[in-house]
Parts: sequence; C-alpha cells; structure tokens
Amino acid sequence: MRIRAQVAMVMNLDKCIGCHTCSVTCKQTWTNRDGTEYVWFNNVETKPGIGYPKHYEDQDRWHGGWRLDEKGRLTLRSGGRLKRLTRLFANPDLPSIDDYYEPATFDKDILVNAPAGLKDTPVKRPHSALTGEPMAVTWGANWEDSLGGAHEHAGGDPNIARMPSEAAAKVRFEFEKTFMFHLPRICEHCLNPACVSACPSGAMYKREEDGIVLVDQDRCRGWRMCVSACPYKKVYVNHSTGKAEKCTFCFPRIEAGQPTICSETCVGRLRYLGIVLYDEDAVLAAASVTDERDLLDAQRAVFLDPADPAVRQAAREAGMPQDWLDAAERSPVWRLISEYRVALPLHPEYRTLPMVWYIPPLSPVLDAVGQAGRDDTDADDIFHTIRDLRIPVEYLAELFTAGDVEAVAGVLMKLAAMRSYMRARTLDGTVAADLLDSVGMTGEQVEAMYRLLAIAKYDERYVIPVAHTKDAAALEAQAAAHPDCSLDCAGGPGMTTEATVQSFHLVEGDEVRPGRPGILSRRADGRRGLTINPLRGTP
Repeated sequence: MRIRAQVAMVMNLDKCIGCHTCSVTCKQTWTNRDGTEYVWFNNVETKPGIGYPKHYEDQDRWHGGWRLDEKGRLTLRSGGRLKRLTRLFANPDLPSIDDYYEPATFDKDILVNAPAGLKDTPVKRPHSALTGEPMAVTWGANWEDSLGGAHEHAGGDPNIARMPSEAAAKVRFEFEKTFMFHLPRICEHCLNPACVSACPSGAMYKREEDGIVLVDQDRCRGWRMCVSACPYKKVYVNHSTGKAEKCTFCFPRIEAGQPTICSETCVGRLRYLGIVLYDEDAVLAAASVTDERDLLDAQRAVFLDPADPAVRQAAREAGMPQDWLDAAERSPVWRLISEYRVALPLHPEYRTLPMVWYIPPLSPVLDAVGQAGRDDTDADDIFHTIRDLRIPVEYLAELFTAGDVEAVAGVLMKLAAMRSYMRARTLDGTVAADLLDSVGMTGEQVEAMYRLLAIAKYDERYVIPVAHTKDAAALEAQAAAHPDCSLDCAGGPGMTTEATVQSFHLVEGDEVRPGRPGILSRRADGRRGLTINPLRGTP
C-alpha cells in the first residue's frame, strides 16, 4: 500500500444559482490574456444541455478517457502510442473553435463618442477577437444559460441519448416546465488522468504531494493529444503560444492553505475543499473493473479512512506530515464522499477516477411532495416522490453513476431524509427514527451532515493544510524541473490580479529569469515569455 494525499473538491449543486461569479474570477486570474480568449478553466453549464465545448460528453465522437480492451486491459480511447504517433500532425479528435465558440469583442467607443443628433441610434457590432473581422454571435460558453438557448441544441444532450426512451421523452417534455440545474465544471485532477498518459512530450504531470495535475509549459510541444484524451475537455491550447493550458487548482493558493479562487468567491458557498488519502496501488484495479456501474464503489474503496490508526501509522512511515493527517481527518470532502456517501463523481464511466465530486440537486423535493398530496414528513411519501421529481433520476444517473439509478436515488433519499428530520426536529422536537433507519444514518450523523451542507463556517468548508516546511525543498526542486507549470509569462495569469500577486511564504524573495523557448513558444506580438518560479511568487 502506497498512501498518497489528494486535494479534492465537492460541489453541492442544490446551492448553485448560476451566477457565474466563479467563472469570472477564474477568468480574470488565469485566462485574461492573449491566446486564451475562448478558454474557461471554470465554467457553469445549464443541464440538460450539450455543454462547452459542444457535445464534450460524447466519447463516441471525441474518444476521450479510458476503455477496457478485449483482454480487459485499460487503454486510452484515443488509441495506443502508434496510433497517436500517426496523428501528431492531423488529429481528427479535436474540437474546433466552433465547438468552443469564436470569442467576440465590441467597439464601445462608437457609443461613447457618437455625435449628438444622429438620425440613427449607434450600435456596437461584434468583431472576432481572433481575426478582428465582423461576425455574428451564434454560440458561446454560456449559450444555454438557464435554458436560454437550450431550445436550439439541448435535445442533443448525450446524456439524454443514453437514457431509456420513456425517461428521455419525459426530459424533453419537461423543458417547457423549466427543468434545469446548474453544473459548475473545472479540471477533475483525476487519480488516473488520461491527459497525462496521452502527452507525447511528458509535459503533463500529476504532483506527488497533492495530486494536482499541471502542464510544464517548457516541455509542451503543442501536440494536443491531451485535449483529445481529456473526456471532460478541460485542457485547452493557447493559440498565441501553441501550448496546452488547464486549471491549476490555484496551486499557489493551495500551498499557502487558501482555497481556490472559484471557491473563495462562490456566492452560494457550494464548494468544499479538503485532503483525501488514497492507496496509489489500488488505482489501476479500481479503474479496470468490468461493470461501469461498479466504478463508483471501486473508487470509494481506493480512499483510506484518515481516522484509522493503521492508515495514520502507514502515512507517517511514508513521511506524510502530521498536520496533513489531521487535515485529512477533518476533511469535508472525505466526509461527504465516504462517510455520508452523498457526493458522486462526474461520469465515472470515463475511468479517470475524477477528484471533483458533486452532490446531486434535490430541490424542490418537499414542495413536490406537498403538491402531490402526500405527507412531507412521511418517509415512504418522500421516497416515492423522488421518482417523480422534475429532474428525472435517470438523467442524474447518466451524469454521476454511469446509469445506476438506485445509487442516485439513495443519495437523494438521504438528502430528503435530512431535510424532513431537521424540519420535524425544529418545529416540534420530534425524532423520526423510522426515517433515519430507512437511510441507515443516526441522528448525530444527520445533524452533522446538515451543519456541513447548510451552515458550515469558512474553516469547515475549506480544510487545506499549508505546504509543509520539510517539503519546501522538494517543491523547489520540482519547480526547477517544471519551471513553466504556472503559465507565467509577460502579461500572464496573476500579473494584474491581487489573488496571485503575492509571495506564498514557502521561499523568500522574488526571482524572474529568462524562459527557455520551445516550439511555438513565441507570442503573437513577437515577445518571448518569461519563466517564473511559481514558488517565489510573481513580480
């Protein structure tokens, strides 16, 4: 057994209001620069919908993630090394700019400087941010927001295509009744990342100390195999530098014990960050289980109980700092995934073992119970109503459990039982023992889960240990080996944003040194980028 620590995230979808604050702050911090106009490390999608880029969940088209071959071995859907080698210069499995969207800009000076007394009202026409030519805006990263553009494309949602025909017909019918929920997405920082395995140059790597997946910009040669292999399509190409870029999990903030910028600014307080301990030796077996519906339990089995004395002792012997073990024991992510078992992974059938999990949306279940003429304090009535929710359980199952309806229904039943239990306890002090028995939880567990999901304080939602002092030298050595992993360049991320313009106290002092140019490393304006050690902050 090889014990590793992974920084992981859980999002409570019941709390997401679709305000996109997380997307905007991430954009301003990481992708507000040349070559990343179309890039969103964090985006919020409306479901049902085809998402961003278009149809990214259709792996029959994009061949992302992993599959089992005829001998039961785990192989990339994009093919082996020889097949990928033949596609180095002509890869058919890449989304086009139309699948993402062509970014537009507007000449606001026309409105500001228009002379008075014009016969016609001045208007600002959209111009392509890539070519500068006039264009018509027909798609965007947020085109389907709140079902605004869903009537055009959302019927082609790949999740609907995989559902039983009766359930699929219900989804299409419910469009008219505003069936929807918001799904924030970032890089999954998987335990078994397909992007890392597909990279021909070894530029994509997973950090040993915290599991964050990064791109070494100096080694990246722009082959774009990582884009094809990522089933979530969360790796992008900077068209100005020709390099791959992706969500960094705000690793300078994580190293300082701070939450990611999307978590820090989340209006709904729906994100939870913490450490999860796992057995690295068990990852391959978990990703290779035959039945896709067993992948959820297989991944949960990879995680280790941080309160288990044997696990703690093994972790100490492996050199894990005590404060990391304590943080893992207090981790809200561990509790939601493995103790309460209400968080689910996004598309486990991709076999990447993702580490950003979701609590499926339940609202408004109690209103639905009352509207159906049932008793919202009765366990049987609540559980029967779950099957009649506006959001079909079958749809959620396609997203989070590889089609296993019972697993999703079990999570929704726990959440519904928690609401009913806390309501009865608050109104008349009664304890619904039968309700607790039906979901296999104690009153103490339900109340603890309620506190975490409803009223948890800042330090309960984000339990992130500071990078340990003894690891500073190792981190410094890794930074030297991967000098460009933080996407630093003149005008790059963090250059104008206070969130990352700070020294994260791991190593004193600032240092800027010339970058080593690689293939396609010249910027559009002819300037070379600067390589900045991410552990020394940014100037």
